[in-house]
Amino acid sequence: MAPTDVTALHAEHSTVLSAAQWQPRAEAHAERIGAFTDPLVALHDDGMKHPVYDFLFSYYSLSPAALKRWHPGPGVVVANRSQEEQAPHSQWKFYRRVEPDAAAGLPHGGWTVDVMRFREERASMIDFALRLLPATRERTARLSCFGLHEWAMAYRSDLHGIRHSTVPLRLGASGTDAVVEDHQISCSHFDAFRFYAPEARGFNQLQPTRASMVELEQPGCLHANMDLYKWCGKLLPLVDSELLAECFELAWEIRVMDMQASPYDLADWGFEPIRIETPEGKAEYVRAQRAFSERSQMLRERMIAALEVHGVSGG
Repeated sequence: MAPTDVTALHAEHSTVLSAAQWQPRAEAHAERIGAFTDPLVALHDDGMKHPVYDFLFSYYSLSPAALKRWHPGPGVVVANRSQEEQAPHSQWKFYRRVEPDAAAGLPHGGWTVDVMRFREERASMIDFALRLLPATRERTARLSCFGLHEWAMAYRSDLHGIRHSTVPLRLGASGTDAVVEDHQISCSHFDAFRFYAPEARGFNQLQPTRASMVELEQPGCLHANMDLYKWCGKLLPLVDSELLAECFELAWEIRVMDMQASPYDLADWGFEPIRIETPEGKAEYVRAQRAFSERSQMLRERMIAALEVHGVSGG
């Protein structure tokens, strides 16, 4: 990478972090994430899979190790530890080198987010995010889906088998089918709808497609809110690890609730069901869904702000 002009550094950046400043932040972030991922990695090392949490690392792209990396966000320079030992950011994509400047607190140089390169290489993705996320933010949350997408995926399991084959269906195959047939299903999220059993697609009031995502996504959707974590992963390091961690924790909690409301019996894994086939279960689901929706909107707003500042105007 070409060295950064030192004069341009002062005009472009406002924060320089010494190794003594950024290393504790990086360690705290890794510890925060590790509280979630380390037990799961240990489970995998023992040759076991988790029916709830593995989704966050199979469907979404970040590995536990990549998730633990600390990114400061644009406008911050992380100083090298010494002339011989560079910050780990030197090995990560979309960082550029900053030359030594003792007066600026960089006796050994450092690394900062290469915003211009990110914008150039990820222009189409940024453009889509800036259409999808604000459109989702502006819609009223719909809170009447009751997690029936998971039931629609398990419909007619006598023909297709069970999607999560390591755990049984709580109501059995016929009981699961009856729940699907007795409800109006209103899933607006294409990446859930596309996994429906073929026979269940006609039960959905909407027929979402990849092309209709901007028109249909809404902030009551559990999967749209989980996907904030996906967008953080795609936008690293244009967004910082604080936002990434908060979106990950939200996705983790939503995934738990999503599977509690699913047709699967997860009692052996310590998860009590949310019985959405009952009025009490529906009410419990809506309460949690509303709280997740409100929380997601705050995170969505922060992500949009980061995109508007750094993804468009190039601040």
